[in-house]
Amino acid sequence: MSNTIKVLVVDDSSLFRQMIIQHLSSQPGIEVIGYAINAFDAGQKVPRMRPDVVTLDVEMPGLSGIDFLKQLLPKSPVPVVLVSSLNLSVFDALSAGAVDFVRKPDMSASNSKDAFFTSLTMKVRAASKARVRISRPINSGAAAASNSTPAKAIPFPPLPRSVLDTTIIGLGASTGGTEATLAVLQKLPANMPGIVITQHMPEGFTDMYAQRLNRICALEVREAKNGDVIRPGLALIAPGAKQMEVVRSGSNYIVQCHPGAKVSGHCPSVDVLFNSIAKNVSIKKVGIIMTGMGSDGAKGLLEMRQKGAFTIGQDKESCVVYGMPMVAFNIGAVCTQASCDNIPSVLLNHLKNNKLA
Repeated sequence: MSNTIKVLVVDDSSLFRQMIIQHLSSQPGIEVIGYAINAFDAGQKVPRMRPDVVTLDVEMPGLSGIDFLKQLLPKSPVPVVLVSSLNLSVFDALSAGAVDFVRKPDMSASNSKDAFFTSLTMKVRAASKARVRISRPINSGAAAASNSTPAKAIPFPPLPRSVLDTTIIGLGASTGGTEATLAVLQKLPANMPGIVITQHMPEGFTDMYAQRLNRICALEVREAKNGDVIRPGLALIAPGAKQMEVVRSGSNYIVQCHPGAKVSGHCPSVDVLFNSIAKNVSIKKVGIIMTGMGSDGAKGLLEMRQKGAFTIGQDKESCVVYGMPMVAFNIGAVCTQASCDNIPSVLLNHLKNNKLA
Protein backbone atom coordinates (compact mmCIF):
# COMPACT_ATOMS: atom_id res chain seq x y z
CA MET A 1 0.00 0.00 0.00
CA SER A 2 2.99 2.29 0.37
CA ASN A 3 2.91 3.10 -3.35
CA THR A 4 -0.74 4.20 -3.23
CA ILE A 5 -1.21 7.88 -4.09
CA LYS A 6 -3.41 9.50 -1.43
CA VAL A 7 -5.51 12.34 -2.86
CA LEU A 8 -7.56 15.11 -1.24
CA VAL A 9 -10.20 16.60 -3.56
CA VAL A 10 -11.05 20.29 -3.04
CA ASP A 11 -14.10 21.60 -4.90
CA ASP A 12 -17.16 23.60 -3.84
CA SER A 13 -19.45 21.86 -6.37
CA SER A 14 -20.84 18.70 -4.77
CA LEU A 15 -21.66 17.18 -8.18
CA PHE A 16 -18.25 17.82 -9.70
CA ARG A 17 -16.48 16.86 -6.51
CA GLN A 18 -18.29 13.53 -6.42
CA MET A 19 -17.44 12.85 -10.08
CA ILE A 20 -13.74 13.43 -9.41
CA ILE A 21 -13.82 11.27 -6.29
CA GLN A 22 -15.62 8.46 -8.09
CA HIS A 23 -13.23 8.47 -11.04
CA LEU A 24 -9.96 8.75 -9.09
CA SER A 25 -11.11 6.07 -6.63
CA SER A 26 -11.57 3.67 -9.53
CA GLN A 27 -7.97 4.09 -10.71
CA PRO A 28 -5.36 1.54 -9.60
CA GLY A 29 -2.83 2.91 -7.15
CA ILE A 30 -4.92 5.99 -6.26
CA GLU A 31 -6.93 6.41 -3.04
CA VAL A 32 -9.13 9.45 -2.34
CA ILE A 33 -8.66 9.94 1.39
CA GLY A 34 -11.09 12.83 1.72
CA TYR A 35 -12.53 16.02 0.30
CA ALA A 36 -12.88 19.67 1.20
CA ILE A 37 -15.67 22.04 0.17
CA ASN A 38 -13.64 25.26 0.25
CA ALA A 39 -10.19 26.66 0.94
CA PHE A 40 -10.79 27.04 4.68
CA ASP A 41 -11.89 23.41 4.94
CA ALA A 42 -8.87 22.30 2.91
CA GLY A 43 -6.51 24.38 5.04
CA GLN A 44 -7.57 22.40 8.10
CA LYS A 45 -7.54 18.98 6.43
CA VAL A 46 -4.23 19.05 4.50
CA PRO A 47 -1.95 19.17 7.58
CA ARG A 48 -4.06 16.56 9.36
CA MET A 49 -4.64 14.10 6.49
CA ARG A 50 -1.23 14.57 4.81
CA PRO A 51 -2.30 13.76 1.22
CA ASP A 52 0.28 13.00 -1.47
CA VAL A 53 -1.61 15.17 -3.97
CA VAL A 54 -4.38 17.78 -3.75
CA THR A 55 -6.76 18.54 -6.63
CA LEU A 56 -7.91 22.15 -6.28
CA ASP A 57 -10.70 24.08 -7.93
CA VAL A 58 -9.20 27.48 -8.75
CA GLU A 59 -12.47 29.42 -8.66
CA MET A 60 -14.11 28.98 -5.25
CA PRO A 61 -16.15 31.34 -3.07
CA GLY A 62 -14.38 33.00 -0.17
CA LEU A 63 -10.61 32.53 -0.27
CA SER A 64 -9.47 31.97 -3.85
CA GLY A 65 -7.33 29.03 -4.88
CA ILE A 66 -4.39 31.38 -5.47
CA ASP A 67 -4.51 32.98 -2.03
CA PHE A 68 -5.04 29.55 -0.50
CA LEU A 69 -1.87 28.24 -2.16
CA LYS A 70 0.14 31.22 -0.92
CA GLN A 71 -0.95 30.40 2.62
CA LEU A 72 -0.76 26.60 2.39
CA LEU A 73 2.43 25.72 0.52
CA PRO A 74 5.03 27.46 2.74
CA LYS A 75 3.67 25.42 5.68
CA SER A 76 2.53 22.23 3.90
CA PRO A 77 4.38 21.80 0.57
CA VAL A 78 2.02 19.30 -1.06
CA PRO A 79 1.80 18.84 -4.86
CA VAL A 80 -1.35 20.55 -6.15
CA VAL A 81 -3.11 19.88 -9.47
CA LEU A 82 -5.44 22.73 -10.40
CA VAL A 83 -8.86 22.17 -11.94
CA SER A 84 -9.67 25.31 -13.90
CA SER A 85 -11.93 26.83 -16.50
CA LEU A 86 -10.34 28.91 -19.27
CA ASN A 87 -9.10 31.62 -16.94
CA LEU A 88 -5.93 33.66 -16.51
CA SER A 89 -5.95 32.95 -12.78
CA VAL A 90 -4.53 29.47 -13.44
CA PHE A 91 -1.14 31.03 -14.29
CA ASP A 92 -1.10 33.01 -11.05
CA ALA A 93 -1.84 29.77 -9.21
CA LEU A 94 1.00 27.99 -11.02
CA SER A 95 3.25 30.90 -10.14
CA ALA A 96 2.19 30.48 -6.50
CA GLY A 97 3.46 26.89 -6.53
CA ALA A 98 0.85 24.56 -8.05
CA VAL A 99 2.43 21.72 -10.03
CA ASP A 100 0.07 21.45 -13.01
CA PHE A 101 -3.49 22.02 -14.16
CA VAL A 102 -6.28 20.40 -16.11
CA ARG A 103 -9.09 22.21 -17.89
CA LYS A 104 -12.66 21.68 -16.68
CA PRO A 105 -14.70 19.69 -19.18
CA ASP A 106 -17.82 20.57 -21.11
CA MET A 107 -20.24 18.54 -18.98
CA SER A 108 -22.63 18.06 -21.91
CA ALA A 109 -20.00 16.28 -24.04
CA SER A 110 -19.00 12.76 -22.97
CA ASN A 111 -15.72 12.88 -24.96
CA SER A 112 -14.78 16.09 -23.13
CA LYS A 113 -15.42 14.42 -19.76
CA ASP A 114 -13.44 11.34 -20.78
CA ALA A 115 -10.49 13.48 -21.89
CA PHE A 116 -10.67 15.45 -18.63
CA PHE A 117 -10.57 12.38 -16.41
CA THR A 118 -7.76 10.79 -18.44
CA SER A 119 -5.71 13.98 -18.14
CA LEU A 120 -6.52 14.43 -14.46
CA THR A 121 -5.41 10.89 -13.65
CA MET A 122 -2.16 11.29 -15.57
CA LYS A 123 -1.41 14.61 -13.86
CA VAL A 124 -2.20 13.29 -10.39
CA ARG A 125 0.29 10.47 -11.00
CA ALA A 126 2.90 12.96 -12.25
CA ALA A 127 2.27 15.32 -9.34
CA SER A 128 2.87 12.53 -6.84
CA LYS A 129 6.49 12.45 -8.06
CA ALA A 130 6.86 16.23 -8.30
CA ARG A 131 9.10 18.51 -6.29
CA VAL A 132 7.03 21.37 -4.91
CA ARG A 133 8.55 24.78 -5.39
CA ILE A 134 7.31 27.85 -3.57
CA SER A 135 7.68 30.35 -6.36
CA ARG A 136 7.65 34.09 -5.95
CA PRO A 137 4.75 35.30 -8.09
CA ILE A 138 5.75 37.92 -10.63
CA ASN A 139 2.78 39.89 -9.40
CA SER A 140 -0.36 39.02 -7.52
CA GLY A 141 -3.96 38.70 -8.53
CA ALA A 142 -5.71 38.36 -11.85
CA ALA A 143 -5.48 42.08 -12.51
CA ALA A 144 -1.74 42.00 -12.00
CA ALA A 145 -1.48 39.20 -14.55
CA SER A 146 -2.49 41.67 -17.24
CA ASN A 147 -0.23 44.42 -15.93
CA SER A 148 3.01 42.52 -15.28
CA THR A 149 6.08 44.58 -16.07
CA PRO A 150 8.92 43.07 -18.11
CA ALA A 151 11.65 41.38 -16.10
CA LYS A 152 15.27 42.34 -16.61
CA ALA A 153 17.10 40.16 -19.10
CA ILE A 154 20.72 39.10 -18.56
CA PRO A 155 23.05 41.95 -19.61
CA PHE A 156 24.72 40.55 -22.70
CA PRO A 157 26.55 42.02 -25.71
CA PRO A 158 24.23 42.06 -28.75
CA LEU A 159 24.53 38.96 -30.88
CA PRO A 160 25.58 39.60 -34.50
CA ARG A 161 23.13 39.14 -37.37
CA SER A 162 25.22 36.17 -38.51
CA VAL A 163 24.05 34.33 -35.36
CA LEU A 164 20.52 35.69 -35.26
CA ASP A 165 19.75 34.77 -38.87
CA THR A 166 21.43 31.36 -38.93
CA THR A 167 20.16 29.72 -35.72
CA ILE A 168 16.86 28.21 -34.61
CA ILE A 169 16.20 27.30 -30.97
CA GLY A 170 13.68 24.62 -29.99
CA LEU A 171 12.40 24.24 -26.42
CA GLY A 172 10.11 21.59 -24.95
CA ALA A 173 8.56 21.23 -21.48
CA SER A 174 5.68 19.61 -19.61
CA THR A 175 4.84 19.35 -15.88
CA GLY A 176 6.31 22.41 -14.15
CA GLY A 177 7.18 23.89 -17.52
CA THR A 178 4.92 26.92 -17.50
CA GLU A 179 7.06 28.52 -14.80
CA ALA A 180 10.35 26.98 -15.96
CA THR A 181 9.92 28.21 -19.53
CA LEU A 182 9.00 31.65 -18.21
CA ALA A 183 12.11 31.64 -15.99
CA VAL A 184 14.28 31.00 -19.06
CA LEU A 185 12.59 33.37 -21.50
CA GLN A 186 12.42 36.32 -19.12
CA LYS A 187 16.22 36.27 -18.77
CA LEU A 188 16.83 36.34 -22.52
CA PRO A 189 17.34 39.62 -24.38
CA ALA A 190 15.13 40.65 -27.29
CA ASN A 191 18.19 40.20 -29.51
CA MET A 192 17.83 36.41 -29.91
CA PRO A 193 17.50 33.90 -32.76
CA GLY A 194 13.99 32.63 -33.44
CA ILE A 195 12.61 30.28 -30.78
CA VAL A 196 9.93 27.60 -31.17
CA ILE A 197 8.35 26.10 -28.05
CA THR A 198 6.16 23.11 -27.31
CA GLN A 199 4.67 23.21 -23.82
CA HIS A 200 2.09 20.55 -22.99
CA MET A 201 -1.03 22.64 -22.42
CA PRO A 202 -4.72 22.45 -23.34
CA GLU A 203 -6.31 24.35 -26.20
CA GLY A 204 -7.12 27.95 -25.28
CA PHE A 205 -4.54 28.21 -22.52
CA THR A 206 -1.59 28.39 -24.92
CA ASP A 207 -2.78 31.74 -26.29
CA MET A 208 -3.26 33.18 -22.79
CA TYR A 209 0.12 31.79 -21.74
CA ALA A 210 1.83 33.38 -24.76
CA GLN A 211 0.19 36.72 -24.01
CA ARG A 212 1.34 36.53 -20.41
CA LEU A 213 4.94 35.79 -21.45
CA ASN A 214 4.82 38.55 -24.02
CA ARG A 215 4.01 41.08 -21.29
CA ILE A 216 6.80 39.83 -19.04
CA CYS A 217 9.67 39.05 -21.44
CA ALA A 218 11.87 41.25 -23.60
CA LEU A 219 11.26 38.85 -26.49
CA GLU A 220 8.05 38.97 -28.50
CA VAL A 221 6.07 35.84 -27.55
CA ARG A 222 2.87 34.63 -29.19
CA GLU A 223 0.89 31.53 -29.96
CA ALA A 224 1.99 30.15 -33.31
CA LYS A 225 -0.28 30.23 -36.32
CA ASN A 226 0.14 28.02 -39.35
CA GLY A 227 2.66 29.60 -41.72
CA ASP A 228 4.29 31.95 -39.19
CA VAL A 229 7.87 32.82 -40.16
CA ILE A 230 10.52 32.02 -37.54
CA ARG A 231 12.57 35.18 -37.11
CA PRO A 232 14.96 36.80 -34.62
CA GLY A 233 13.34 38.29 -31.54
CA LEU A 234 10.24 36.10 -31.75
CA ALA A 235 9.24 33.06 -29.68
CA LEU A 236 6.36 30.96 -31.03
CA ILE A 237 4.39 28.61 -28.75
CA ALA A 238 2.67 25.56 -30.22
CA PRO A 239 -1.11 25.92 -29.99
CA GLY A 240 -2.92 23.46 -27.72
CA ALA A 241 -4.39 20.41 -29.49
CA LYS A 242 -2.22 20.96 -32.59
CA GLN A 243 1.13 19.53 -33.64
CA MET A 244 3.77 22.11 -34.61
CA GLU A 245 6.61 21.44 -37.05
CA VAL A 246 9.37 23.54 -38.54
CA VAL A 247 9.73 23.44 -42.34
CA ARG A 248 11.68 25.32 -44.99
CA SER A 249 9.76 27.80 -47.15
CA GLY A 250 11.91 29.55 -49.74
CA SER A 251 14.59 31.47 -47.87
CA ASN A 252 12.69 31.25 -44.58
CA TYR A 253 11.79 28.67 -42.00
CA ILE A 254 8.14 28.59 -40.97
CA VAL A 255 5.94 26.62 -38.59
CA GLN A 256 3.18 24.31 -39.69
CA CYS A 257 0.45 23.89 -37.07
CA HIS A 258 -2.12 21.20 -37.72
CA PRO A 259 -4.49 18.85 -35.87
CA GLY A 260 -2.98 15.42 -35.45
CA ALA A 261 -2.84 12.27 -33.41
CA LYS A 262 -0.97 12.27 -30.13
CA VAL A 263 2.73 11.47 -30.45
CA SER A 264 4.62 10.23 -27.39
CA GLY A 265 1.29 10.68 -25.60
CA HIS A 266 0.86 14.35 -26.44
CA CYS A 267 -0.58 16.89 -28.87
CA PRO A 268 1.33 19.13 -29.16
CA SER A 269 4.34 16.85 -28.84
CA VAL A 270 7.93 17.91 -28.19
CA ASP A 271 9.15 14.96 -30.27
CA VAL A 272 7.21 16.23 -33.29
CA LEU A 273 8.81 19.67 -32.97
CA PHE A 274 12.35 18.41 -32.35
CA ASN A 275 12.17 15.76 -35.10
CA SER A 276 11.09 18.40 -37.60
CA ILE A 277 14.01 20.63 -36.63
CA ALA A 278 16.44 17.72 -36.99
CA LYS A 279 14.99 16.74 -40.36
CA ASN A 280 14.27 20.10 -41.99
CA VAL A 281 16.62 22.73 -40.55
CA SER A 282 20.02 23.01 -42.22
CA ILE A 283 21.23 26.07 -40.27
CA LYS A 284 22.52 25.98 -36.68
CA LYS A 285 20.22 24.34 -34.15
CA VAL A 286 19.83 24.42 -30.37
CA GLY A 287 17.51 22.11 -28.44
CA ILE A 288 16.43 22.59 -24.82
CA ILE A 289 14.45 19.97 -22.90
CA MET A 290 12.96 20.94 -19.56
CA THR A 291 10.94 19.61 -16.64
CA GLY A 292 8.20 17.09 -17.37
CA MET A 293 6.86 13.59 -16.74
CA GLY A 294 7.55 10.84 -19.26
CA SER A 295 9.86 10.86 -22.25
CA ASP A 296 8.33 13.19 -24.87
CA GLY A 297 11.12 15.06 -26.64
CA ALA A 298 13.99 12.77 -25.65
CA LYS A 299 14.21 10.90 -28.98
CA GLY A 300 13.67 14.11 -30.93
CA LEU A 301 16.46 15.83 -29.01
CA LEU A 302 18.75 12.89 -29.80
CA GLU A 303 17.90 13.32 -33.50
CA MET A 304 18.80 17.00 -33.20
CA ARG A 305 22.12 16.26 -31.50
CA GLN A 306 22.97 13.67 -34.14
CA LYS A 307 22.38 16.38 -36.76
CA GLY A 308 24.86 18.69 -35.05
CA ALA A 309 22.63 20.61 -32.65
CA PHE A 310 23.82 21.92 -29.30
CA THR A 311 21.48 20.46 -26.69
CA ILE A 312 20.70 21.46 -23.10
CA GLY A 313 18.82 19.42 -20.50
CA GLN A 314 17.43 20.88 -17.31
CA ASP A 315 19.14 19.32 -14.31
CA LYS A 316 17.45 17.13 -11.72
CA GLU A 317 17.73 19.59 -8.84
CA SER A 318 15.78 22.36 -10.58
CA CYS A 319 13.10 20.19 -12.23
CA VAL A 320 9.61 19.87 -10.80
CA VAL A 321 9.61 16.41 -12.44
CA TYR A 322 12.94 15.04 -13.71
CA GLY A 323 11.41 12.81 -16.37
CA MET A 324 11.83 14.11 -19.92
CA PRO A 325 15.31 15.61 -19.28
CA MET A 326 16.42 12.43 -17.48
CA VAL A 327 15.42 10.16 -20.38
CA ALA A 328 17.09 12.53 -22.84
CA PHE A 329 20.29 12.53 -20.77
CA ASN A 330 20.27 8.75 -20.36
CA ILE A 331 20.05 8.11 -24.13
CA GLY A 332 22.86 10.55 -24.91
CA ALA A 333 20.72 13.37 -26.30
CA VAL A 334 22.05 16.06 -23.96
CA CYS A 335 25.32 17.94 -24.51
CA THR A 336 25.15 19.69 -21.15
CA GLN A 337 22.84 19.87 -18.14
CA ALA A 338 22.07 23.13 -16.37
CA SER A 339 19.69 24.47 -13.75
CA CYS A 340 16.65 26.41 -14.84
CA ASP A 341 18.33 29.62 -13.63
CA ASN A 342 21.53 28.88 -15.56
CA ILE A 343 20.08 27.70 -18.89
CA PRO A 344 19.85 31.29 -20.27
CA SER A 345 23.54 32.01 -19.67
CA VAL A 346 24.59 28.58 -21.04
CA LEU A 347 22.54 29.29 -24.16
CA LEU A 348 23.85 32.84 -24.61
CA ASN A 349 27.48 31.79 -24.10
CA HIS A 350 27.06 29.02 -26.67
CA LEU A 351 25.62 31.48 -29.21
CA LYS A 352 28.41 33.97 -28.54
CA ASN A 353 31.17 31.36 -28.79
CA ASN A 354 29.76 29.82 -31.95
CA LYS A 355 29.29 33.03 -33.92
CA LEU A 356 32.28 32.20 -36.10
CA ALA A 357 31.63 28.46 -36.31
